[in-house]
Amino acid sequence: MPLPSLPAAILSHMIAINNVPPPPLHSLPKLKMSKYIDYGQLNALCHMRGLQSSQSSYSILSAHNMFIKQYPKIFLKKKTRLPKLFKQEEKREPTEGTEELQPQQPDDSHNIAIHVKKARGGPTLYEPKKFEEKLVEFLDILKKLPIYRTLREHRTVWKMLKTIPDLTSQLTDEHLKTLSRSVISETWVKGSTVVGNDGFYIILKGSARPQTKAYKDLIDENESTSSFIPQSFQGFVSNEDFKNILAEMHTPSCDPMLRQWSTFGTLEVTAQTESDTKEYSVITEEDCEILKIPAKDYVRLKSENIKLENKEKMKLIHKCPYYEEWPTLSICELVALIKWKKFPPGYVIVESGKIISFVAYINSGYCNIYRNIVGLMKLQPKKVKKNQKLVCMGKLNEKESFGEISVLLQVPFTCTIVTGKEVEMAIIEDKDLFELDPVTKQLMLHTAKPTFGHLKD
Repeated sequence: MPLPSLPAAILSHMIAINNVPPPPLHSLPKLKMSKYIDYGQLNALCHMRGLQSSQSSYSILSAHNMFIKQYPKIFLKKKTRLPKLFKQEEKREPTEGTEELQPQQPDDSHNIAIHVKKARGGPTLYEPKKFEEKLVEFLDILKKLPIYRTLREHRTVWKMLKTIPDLTSQLTDEHLKTLSRSVISETWVKGSTVVGNDGFYIILKGSARPQTKAYKDLIDENESTSSFIPQSFQGFVSNEDFKNILAEMHTPSCDPMLRQWSTFGTLEVTAQTESDTKEYSVITEEDCEILKIPAKDYVRLKSENIKLENKEKMKLIHKCPYYEEWPTLSICELVALIKWKKFPPGYVIVESGKIISFVAYINSGYCNIYRNIVGLMKLQPKKVKKNQKLVCMGKLNEKESFGEISVLLQVPFTCTIVTGKEVEMAIIEDKDLFELDPVTKQLMLHTAKPTFGHLKD
């Protein structure tokens, strides 16, 4: 008789389960013993006598107290390590007849660059560069066009130019830094005529003979000697040798030759005659490397600086009270007469009762306004004494002006002006103010009336 479907399914499942093999046996994982437990002490505590329940209550209590005392000993304490004390080794004094050992230089046995430099006769990496090497590097940089020079190369050119007294004595450091970014080097063969009326020239290599005996400065018309050596060269010669070199180089009457670091030419662009051209010209006696600072670059730099300075002056006057409504044309007249001047702290600009010699516009800092006050001090009954004292009446801050009325009307000041800290002012001298047109003078008087009105007698 056939079985129903459900019992048949259960029977086949039971037969399938009996045929499945048992799972493989796995070993228990090993327990990792802690580094901070003393297992010997723990074992002794576990087998301590008197903890069984069959003992008397007194013995169990004493065993319990002993267990509590011994229990902290099963934990191991970390050993604290103190920092090492470094003993400073005493320097042994060298005995007589022995030389003190020099500090060892880094091991360069595997540096191929060191061996190549030594084979070619050059210095190692640890030796400072000599002046001759700096000059070679300087010449290599100048052969590049300025646009292809790196920032480091521009800095090198600037530092070398700062060692030439003819440049540093007549140009500011900022101007020299700007001009150093456009200087170039020219190569002239022997017998060439170099006309220096379009720039300032410095002989870096070789020698030349001037066509005239007198040479001019970069900018001024004063005569000066042309031969100099760089200041960085002074470290490579002794004082006596350096004095002898200077004595030889500053005698143009005996030796008119222009040698290394000699200068000629001008930075002023003017309409020059044939005689002026000869004055700035030299003839090379051998192949020469000559550095050129174009005069047009200096003129452009100077004009840009003048524009920026005039813009700053105009901005200062415009920000002063009562000058805000001035027409631009009148302000431009004042800007052309302005000069910058600095005063230290505590400097008396003008005393009470005196006429000031300029009109001032404060750019930075401040000034204190003092007034002579006469008071009566009682000494005895029916007797008093006059006491004069300077009293601070106020301040003149940045972007304020003073002195217009005193200069134009020649009226003495009724107060004393003293700088509170270092003050930078734009000043216009009285001789320049007197040459202004009447309209501008009246405008200044009208502007200046409210300034010290409360301080007048």
